[in-house]
Amino acid sequence: MKTEKTFRNDGYAKVTGRAAYADDISFTGTLHMVPVYSDLVAANNVTIDYSKALKVPGCVRVFTAEDVPGTTHFGQIEQDYPMLIQDTIRSWGDVAALVVAETRETAIEAAKLVEIHGDQIKPILTMEDALKPYARVVPSYGDSNIVVHHKMRHGDPSSQFKQCELIVEEDFETQMVEHAYLEPESAICVPRQDGVIEIYGSMQHPFSTRRFTGAFLGEPLSNIEVYTIAVGGGFGGKDDTAAIVCARAALGARLLSRPVKMTYSREWSVRESYKRHPYKLHYKVGVTSEGKIIAVQASLYADSGAYLSVTPWVTWRSTAQCFGPYSIDNVYADVYGVATNNIFTGAMRGFGSPQVNFATEQIIDIIAERLHVHPLGIRRINMVKQGSSTVTGQILDKHTVSMEEVMNSTVHQIGYRKKYEKCSHGSSDSDELYGIGLAISYRGASLGAEGMDFCSCIISGQFDGSILLETGIHENGQGSESVMMIVLSEQLGINLKRIRYRRSSTSNIPDSGTTVATRGTIMGSSSVVVAAENFKKLLSTHLADRLKCTPEKVTFHNDKIWGLTYDQSLTWEEAMKELFLQRVTPYAFGTFKAPEVSWDDTTGQGNAYFTYVYSCQAVEVSVNKKTGKIKILNIVASHDIGKAINKAMLLGQIYGGVTQGIGMALMEEVKCEDGKITTLNFDTYKIPRMTDLPEMTGVIIENHDPQSLTGAKGIGEPALEIIAPAIANAVYNATGIRCRSMPITIDPEELR
Repeated sequence: MKTEKTFRNDGYAKVTGRAAYADDISFTGTLHMVPVYSDLVAANNVTIDYSKALKVPGCVRVFTAEDVPGTTHFGQIEQDYPMLIQDTIRSWGDVAALVVAETRETAIEAAKLVEIHGDQIKPILTMEDALKPYARVVPSYGDSNIVVHHKMRHGDPSSQFKQCELIVEEDFETQMVEHAYLEPESAICVPRQDGVIEIYGSMQHPFSTRRFTGAFLGEPLSNIEVYTIAVGGGFGGKDDTAAIVCARAALGARLLSRPVKMTYSREWSVRESYKRHPYKLHYKVGVTSEGKIIAVQASLYADSGAYLSVTPWVTWRSTAQCFGPYSIDNVYADVYGVATNNIFTGAMRGFGSPQVNFATEQIIDIIAERLHVHPLGIRRINMVKQGSSTVTGQILDKHTVSMEEVMNSTVHQIGYRKKYEKCSHGSSDSDELYGIGLAISYRGASLGAEGMDFCSCIISGQFDGSILLETGIHENGQGSESVMMIVLSEQLGINLKRIRYRRSSTSNIPDSGTTVATRGTIMGSSSVVVAAENFKKLLSTHLADRLKCTPEKVTFHNDKIWGLTYDQSLTWEEAMKELFLQRVTPYAFGTFKAPEVSWDDTTGQGNAYFTYVYSCQAVEVSVNKKTGKIKILNIVASHDIGKAINKAMLLGQIYGGVTQGIGMALMEEVKCEDGKITTLNFDTYKIPRMTDLPEMTGVIIENHDPQSLTGAKGIGEPALEIIAPAIANAVYNATGIRCRSMPITIDPEELR
């Protein structure tokens, strides 16, 4: 059945304000919890005195590490993150105690009276200091501040540099970026009479939350049930920290036998939550006179902050995609994660590729200029094509490699060639300098070789012909539930109105991994297809006699179930009643397992991902010669996403991703003084406003992907990861000034 392509199952609830977020939920007798921080950035022998706080009327309890029945430290890879510190402070975001009171206001008042003392240590705040010989080791594990080192060893670049016409050697730097989701972390936890703790929280991954909570409480996972509720944005930022907020509220609920709510202020959220990794990148690139890149050596350093989080996974993606969508025979790369006493860093939309793309896509333009080759030409010479080998040695022959098609689409849509000839290059008759630039990328879809990838789906038919649907993909506000409903509607040939997406919990659906890595659509929709096939097989087997045909001849379309003729059909109401009369449960479960990938850690070689999303974005800018102000004039973004399931939401993701990328490129930066964040709210941490945004055109390119059961891939991260280098290239073409760090700024003195 053909379904309407513009659909949001949660649209009405959200636009009318009826959607309930974590802080909207309340239970009788709810207590309120707040965190207590120290002003110390690094310290040993920490002591906590909360006697004065307990004297505040309405203060119920103060929890410290001594009260934790389980482990105080946990993490997704290394169990190093202190949900409550013991005797050591490693960053300004560490939480020393939790104050619980009858009201939030009382808890905040009492928290001010908690006294924290310790032997202050000089913090290590730069990667350079962390890497010095005999530098103090920041992590609680290991004997080095290098917490991960990924290698790529592809060919022999050192021998090839001698044959190069041009060698380009460049350094780039990217900043620490805040996720800036509208809804700060919040959770409310309820002790149930059967001993289970219910968790309602603003999070990206209920199962990760359950693991953090189970470890903190020292209880089995079956004692904890995490529910999916509306989430006010995440962008990768509501995993570790959000899970820990839930775990802390659960501690209070368990030990006090009352519901406990913990809702963060914006300042607490920015202070404690992990950020995008700042990178320092060095590239040496060798090119022939014809413009073919034949050798690359790269050294990349990412600031992991005080705790590991997912730094090994973020930097792995930087390794696998260390020089963009180009086929290069000789590449050596070393990618390091470095521990400091800064706020820790972790997952953020793009996950290690925006930093790399910022460098590599500018290097491509630098090469083009020095060889007097058009930027489009240098890309065509080197980009991956059908059957190409990537820098990881993977042959791209299992899907349509559309890099050139996507670039051509953007170039045509924006009129790149003619506009490129009009660039100011630092000189114009007016106060405004004009420039146009672009960038391209390929992004490995889903987790790739960094994790085991699978997803499950449950379909349950109801007596009245309605359908309950549930998958292991979490709704973070991106519209994943709507996508799954559309896919099921198409698979069963039924009206969308029949389908109800069931509120998930960790006790209903198996763990299907976190909703990250642009994997929601490709993994979730494929699991729906598997479950739908199982569901149709069950129905066909038990309804064939009624439809007077064999099970193989039963079809599903036009909101009915059909036999061989139009005379032989059943409505869904009739079909479900028939199954119940036969004592057959109309229920199906399906799991989609991602195609095999491979990786050799010693060489950085293997089939890193089972498919790729191809993208090209172009941007027009003007730069004011008197002020240096950069204005975005126009953006075109083309993306091959396999198949568009919900085009309106897809375009929304493109525009949203581009907007975040503009923020990273031009204005966003977490600033610190002596290890303490100074940009704690949106009065000092600048994000794009509506008035900062230009006209945007999203171009959807569809090449059905055979690795996906629906043909769809994804768009979440590709939309963000290349607008920054496109802007940098445009600014250069406007001003003649190459910006090698973000946020991109122009000093007007340089234009005179």
